[in-house]
Amino acid sequence: MTRQPDLLYSDTEDDLRAAVRSLLADRADPQAVLGRIEEPSPYLPGLWEALAGGIGAAGLIVPEKLGGQGASHREAAVVLEELGRAVTPAPYLTSSVVATETLLALAADSGPAADLLAALASGERVAVLALPFSTAPRKPVDPERRVPAVADAVAADVLLVPRPDGLYAVDAADAAVTRQSSLDLTRPLAVVDTGDATGVRLAGTEAGRAAVRRGLLAGAGLLASEQLGLAEWCLEETVRHTKERYQFNRPVGSFQALKHRMAHLWLDVVGARAAARAAADALAAGATDAELTVSVAQAYCSGVAVRAAEECVQLHGGIGMTWEHPAHLALKRAKADQLALGSTGHHQDTIATLTDLPSPS
Repeated sequence: MTRQPDLLYSDTEDDLRAAVRSLLADRADPQAVLGRIEEPSPYLPGLWEALAGGIGAAGLIVPEKLGGQGASHREAAVVLEELGRAVTPAPYLTSSVVATETLLALAADSGPAADLLAALASGERVAVLALPFSTAPRKPVDPERRVPAVADAVAADVLLVPRPDGLYAVDAADAAVTRQSSLDLTRPLAVVDTGDATGVRLAGTEAGRAAVRRGLLAGAGLLASEQLGLAEWCLEETVRHTKERYQFNRPVGSFQALKHRMAHLWLDVVGARAAARAAADALAAGATDAELTVSVAQAYCSGVAVRAAEECVQLHGGIGMTWEHPAHLALKRAKADQLALGSTGHHQDTIATLTDLPSPS
C-alpha cells in the first residue's frame, strides 16, 4: 500500500510556530539582524540559548531516551520555516539537523555519540559537520585536513570530522577556524583545519560514511522548509508594501502587471509548501522514497526562494536596494541556499537516477 504523505500542520506544530515566531520577533527582528551582520559574529546574544534550551528546539528530532524532545523532522521543519522568514543567524540547520542526524545514525543508549547527542539536544553544545556547505547527500566525501566553506563553524564547540578511517568528534578549540568572505553574512563560512587534533572516534569508515550521508539528506530535506519560510516572508512583505505604496493616486499593488507577478509568485509558494512539507513528512516517517522526495523539494524550493527574494527587492523599488531594508538579506540567503547541500542540477540528476529517467542526449 502506497504511503500517503501528510502535508497539513498539526495543532502542536502551530503552537511551536507561534512560540518561535514570538521569540524571533522579540530578539531577532530585522533591525537587530542588520545591526550584527558586519560584526565578527552575526549571532544574536542569548538567542540560541532561548531557542535551543528555552523552547527545546535543538532536540526535536532526538528521542527522549537520548535526551531530546522525541518529536520529528516535521516539527524541526516548522522551526526552520520561522528561521527562514527572519533570515536568522543561528546554527540550527547545521547543528540541530545535519550534525544531530549524523549522530543519530551512530548513537546507541550510551557511548561518545550518545553523550554528544544529549549535549546537542539540550543546547549546551553546538556541533558542525566539517564539510563544505555545498556537499550533497550523494556526493562522495573526500576527507581532507583543511576544509573550506564550512557553514557555522565559527559557532561550533565540536566538529564532526570525516577521516579515511572513520568519523571523529574534535573540539573546535583544538582546530583552526578562519572565517571566509561569504555572500550570506547571516550564515558565516569558515576554513576548518583540524591539524594534528586527534579527537574521539565515533565510527569506522563505512558506518561514518553512512551517518554523514544520512545527516546531509536530512539537512537537504529541511533546508527546503527554510527556503519556504523565506519565500513566504518575501511574498507577504511585497504584498504589504505594494498596498501601502501609492503612485498616480493609487496603490501600486492595484496595477494589473504587479498583480499578475504576485499571483504567479503565490502559486510558486503554494507549490513550495507542498514540496517542503512532503520532504519533512518523508524524513519523519523514514519513508522508502525519502531521498526522492527530498530531491524534488530541493530542486523546486531553491528556485522559488530566489524568485521570491528577487521580486521582493524589485517590487520595493528604491528602498529594496538599500542596506537598511532586510530584502537584501533574504536575497543573499536564497542565493547561498541555492548551492547548499547540493545544487538544483545535482538534485535533478538524483531524481532522474531514482526514477530511471533517461538523461537528455
